[in-house]
Amino acid sequence: MEKLSGLSHLFMTIFLHTFATFMVIPGITDVTMAALCPGKDECSLAIYLTGFQQAIIGLGSLVMMPIVGNLSDKYGRKALLTVPMTLTIIPFAILAYSRTKGFFYAYYVLKMLTAMFCEGTVHCLSLAYVADNVPEGRRASTFGILSGIASCAFVGGTLSARFLSTASTFQIATVISMVSAVYMRVFLPDSTANDNLTTPILSSGKISAGGDGIVNGDEESDKKVQTFKTMPSIEDMLALLKSSMTFSQAAIVQFFSNLADVGLHASLMYYLKAKFHYNKNQFADLMVITGVAGTLILMPLLAPVVGEERLLSVGLFFSCAHMFVYSIAWSAWVPYTAAVFSLLYVFTQPCIRSIVSKQVGPCEQGKAQGFISGISSFANVASPLVFSPLTALFLSDEAPFYFPGFSIMCVALASMVAFVQSLMIRAAPPISSQRTGNCDNIVA
Repeated sequence: MEKLSGLSHLFMTIFLHTFATFMVIPGITDVTMAALCPGKDECSLAIYLTGFQQAIIGLGSLVMMPIVGNLSDKYGRKALLTVPMTLTIIPFAILAYSRTKGFFYAYYVLKMLTAMFCEGTVHCLSLAYVADNVPEGRRASTFGILSGIASCAFVGGTLSARFLSTASTFQIATVISMVSAVYMRVFLPDSTANDNLTTPILSSGKISAGGDGIVNGDEESDKKVQTFKTMPSIEDMLALLKSSMTFSQAAIVQFFSNLADVGLHASLMYYLKAKFHYNKNQFADLMVITGVAGTLILMPLLAPVVGEERLLSVGLFFSCAHMFVYSIAWSAWVPYTAAVFSLLYVFTQPCIRSIVSKQVGPCEQGKAQGFISGISSFANVASPLVFSPLTALFLSDEAPFYFPGFSIMCVALASMVAFVQSLMIRAAPPISSQRTGNCDNIVA
């Protein structure tokens, strides 16, 4: 019962955090264009700066995700969740105050610095939290429910942005971010691979085992050494990849899938603004369609029947298809049609995470999910470096031939690579039950 209560509080935390995060997305393109290129619908500077920011964020996340996941195995998910949920508030607050050029650059720099730690961390730790509290046979369904709740928040956030002014959007997002962090600290029970935390990372005091209130310096030094020993090394990551062919295949799928997703999100809004003169309201409409499809929680129904491996392939096929349709859009209504394909491509991430969770032990869930998030972060670095210059080039007057959606067509090809690789994944028996004994080694 306590575990079910913990999941309900986790779902509420994720809903509030995701609501605030996506609430600002429809307006950020207009804010960026107004600050950097007032009165224009095409701005190469905005595209390059966005791509650079995403690459730096991805580089930071690449380093941080495995560390955060591994530390959460030792210190608990709640302690590690506190940091990104608090840091996320700062960039929102800046644009809530003002969106002039100077404040935009302040937002740009602070967003880049905070997101190096925050990007993907909340999602990664929430998946590890679910894996701690849900048996293997029900994880795919629970991951799907978590994805559906995030999609509900996505819809709520983008829909509210559709009817709010830009200033009000950032102000309300700031408040909701604060509420989500406070709610998580007050109500969410902590969770680790086992219930014995070695040392609470956010403890207010340090008391020796003897209870005399004095901390032995050698003991404190040993704890610090142990903390750094838990940081995953390159050898740890390679060992994780070699531990299971299914895990390795899922990592490859995650890389190419995320490469395509990040490339699409970095390019799509600038492409639609340049070609069809979309603004905040139309971006919000498009995102609502995508989000509504995602809220149809079909995965818990389909996963036991079809299998996660086949659902993953179905999701990636429709992901590729909708990117292709975006790239050849000939009228302003076509992107709305492409967005409907999200009804099926929302299966992708929950399926990958569920497949991965079954290939590691209960004491390695944080490390495994952190590693997969690190793979995503590596794609976050590579994708803007490849697709942002292509987008800027083919939206400018210097394009070698007229094809504004060429960069998105290339994104679709990356998604096709992920789809082909997913077809090679075969259902493998869960091996996590064989690794339960490793818990003692992790917390020793």
